[in-house]
Amino acid sequence: MKDSFLPVVNKRKIFNDPVYGFISIPFELIFDLIEHPYFQRLRRITQLGLSYYVYPGAYHTRFHHALGALHLMTLALDVLQYKGHKVTRKEAEAACAAILLHDIGHGPFSHTLENCLIPGVSHEFLSSRFMEALNADFRGRLSLAIDIFRDNYKKRFLHQLISSQLDVDRLDYLKRDSFFTGVQEGVIGHDRIIKMLEVKDDRLVVEEKGIYSIEKFLVARRLMYWQVYLHKTVLAAESLLVKIMQRAKELALNNVSLDASPPLKYFLYNNVSRKSFMDAEEPLEQFARLDDVDVLAAVKLWTRHPDTVLSLLCKALIERKLPKIELRNEPFPPARIERIKKAVKLHYELSQREEDYFVYTSSTSNFAYDPEKGNINILYKDGRLMDITRASDQLNISVLSRPVVKYYLCYPKFIALK
Repeated sequence: MKDSFLPVVNKRKIFNDPVYGFISIPFELIFDLIEHPYFQRLRRITQLGLSYYVYPGAYHTRFHHALGALHLMTLALDVLQYKGHKVTRKEAEAACAAILLHDIGHGPFSHTLENCLIPGVSHEFLSSRFMEALNADFRGRLSLAIDIFRDNYKKRFLHQLISSQLDVDRLDYLKRDSFFTGVQEGVIGHDRIIKMLEVKDDRLVVEEKGIYSIEKFLVARRLMYWQVYLHKTVLAAESLLVKIMQRAKELALNNVSLDASPPLKYFLYNNVSRKSFMDAEEPLEQFARLDDVDVLAAVKLWTRHPDTVLSLLCKALIERKLPKIELRNEPFPPARIERIKKAVKLHYELSQREEDYFVYTSSTSNFAYDPEKGNINILYKDGRLMDITRASDQLNISVLSRPVVKYYLCYPKFIALK
């Protein structure tokens, strides 16, 4: 067939994004990546896990976030090029591809079930494996994007735009998550921050004029963690979902029958490890078919499962009868935990092993800014660089670089009524 008879596909599309308005696709390669089934799967992965149990509008997806981060990447590259830093068309295309795909390895409900269905396997590792698979499909056109994503490229600032203390990933998720949850404390001046970006000694820095925008960014990140990402009711809901998957996996490995989609069954009935993804193609292909829909459908089915523990947990999630959760700055006294376990064990007639599905304690922590993972450096007019915690005249900025750890205890609400 002659080329003249082939359909012409317009790849210069525009998305109408509720956060930024119209977003343009900068390269044809980006259009092709968006069209790929691996990327389309992100439409079915919620960005904030079960946060919609608290914030009803938080149904946005990883697909939304990836497009938003892509948009901010194009803005950042334009700013840096305007300031005289050479970024070739090939490098810009690769950086855009890398940020578009940076979260493609997320599983159902994003961070909620990470290391649960597949222990020891992070979404960053899976994103890298997906990129390798896509690179084979695209005949090596993603090789530079992979190098930038892994920080193996000579222009280190391109990687920092994707992953650092101040990257377009964080700028988008704070802005987007604030928009969809309605939590105004997360609103940041992303446009101001991007316009203040500079490069010095191959490192991403911020011009002195942008220091107050960075202060606001760090405070907003801290507030969003405790008001949204680590909200106590969100923790209760997501820990309940983790317990459901742990019970389902325990039953599956004991050959108990569970109704579930083929990809979910694959990960329940097999001990898939990090090495599995390196040795064979099947784990990645199965994971590429797994999303929130599989998990929610299974949880609905399991509300009628003959296993009492599994059915009780699933009913609690589906009907939003979440466990009681307490937060404190120190670990909970073991004696108190044992008293609660004893009451739950008697109420549900559970074994000692089963009671751990209803009464459990753990901890969560928040780093608004972690200098050990890289600095946000302020560039002064005389060429000096200074870390934001030293450059800022706000005392709370230095405080934000310290970890905050909170311990939580979950148990059925009927215990609190006695």
